[in-house]
Amino acid sequence: MSTPQAHSEDHAAEMPHGTRRSYMTGFVLAVILTFIPFALVMAGGFASARLTAFVVLAFAIVQIVVHMIYFLHMNLKSEGGWRFISLVFTMIVLIIALVGTMWVMHNMNSYMMPGM
Repeated sequence: MSTPQAHSEDHAAEMPHGTRRSYMTGFVLAVILTFIPFALVMAGGFASARLTAFVVLAFAIVQIVVHMIYFLHMNLKSEGGWRFISLVFTMIVLIIALVGTMWVMHNMNSYMMPGM
């Protein structure tokens, strides 16, 4: 029978851990990916508000990927790929919820306020 301490050591050996350098790389990338959209919006953005929103959204998506790789240690090899598959499923559900919400809000605006 294994002791609780031995069990925690075995579990700790299975978990991926980053190095100080990888955490610092992730931190620097996160700061840069936060600062650029912030500076863009504070400077007034592009001529088109829609283009500014898409650029900020693109930086947000890249920052999510940076966080998943450097801080959550997600890759195709961890836990036999199950962690990645659960992430893909979560992203699909999230996209469906966000797109559905935007679609409903657009239709409510179009049909309930036709003169505006």
